[in-house]
Amino acid sequence: MTVQPELGDSRHDPHLSVIMSERRRLLNLAYRLLGSLSEAEDVVQETYARWYALTRQQQEAVESIGAWLTTVASRICLTLLGSARARRERYVGQWIPEPVPEPTEWITGRSGDAVGDPADRITLDESVNMAFLVVLESMTPAERVAFVLHDVFRYPFAEVAEIVGRTPAACRQLATSARRRIRAAQAPTPPTTPQQARIVREFKRAWEAKDVAALIGLLDPAATAIGDGGGVVTATPHPIEGAETIARFLTARIGEVQLAVRECTVNGQPGLVAQVDGVTMSVYAFDIVGDRIQRIWAVLNPDKLRLWTAG
Repeated sequence: MTVQPELGDSRHDPHLSVIMSERRRLLNLAYRLLGSLSEAEDVVQETYARWYALTRQQQEAVESIGAWLTTVASRICLTLLGSARARRERYVGQWIPEPVPEPTEWITGRSGDAVGDPADRITLDESVNMAFLVVLESMTPAERVAFVLHDVFRYPFAEVAEIVGRTPAACRQLATSARRRIRAAQAPTPPTTPQQARIVREFKRAWEAKDVAALIGLLDPAATAIGDGGGVVTATPHPIEGAETIARFLTARIGEVQLAVRECTVNGQPGLVAQVDGVTMSVYAFDIVGDRIQRIWAVLNPDKLRLWTAG
């Protein structure tokens, strides 16, 4: 949960209700732009800090508080994205976007002692599923900001141009380029949510039963599994490729410790969470094409699992 800035008393701050009403939208925007909930929270915090650094006269001169906050938050994200490549290079192992659970499953914030504020929840839709976020990671910062602002949040290109610092025509081209990347990565006929849930459920049963043959049957022959431990916990530093290799790796892993695997929603789609003694150790997101699992993303870095850890 975001740590609140000292926003003051609404009796002395006529803008407070407007400021707070923008919080969820800003968090949703920043998460899609950065792929990290913790960084998104920091962006919202910094955006509020910059608003309250304005004089009262400067605040009164702002025509639309929501537009001002969006512009500031987007520019902060653009700056962070500009340095993201270097930060990813320093990251230990593979980097996967931070997974978020179904909003009803959100439990504690950074302090670990309070129920998450509803305003801190990410709205789950197709623009936040793991496969979508991974494609966003392949875009340039300007492409990502232009695409998310226009195609996801429906900002006109004239407004996007002011934020990105380019012409509307250039932003239109950026969004078009980003759209091509999205289409190239998407399956022509993606399975429905019930179909995905069925395949994930069968995968869970086969994994728990250590049934290598069944797992191979559920995986695409050229499937890829990627683990993100962030150097905090052990994870394979490189992607695991091939259905049989993945199946044998997973069955060996579940045999090492007493993992309890349960079905859950990961970024709006059917996924799995693995726990030991009730503590979440890893979260699994899937990319399913037809009736086969094409990609598995396993997040093991505990810094990315704080919303998933009970207690």
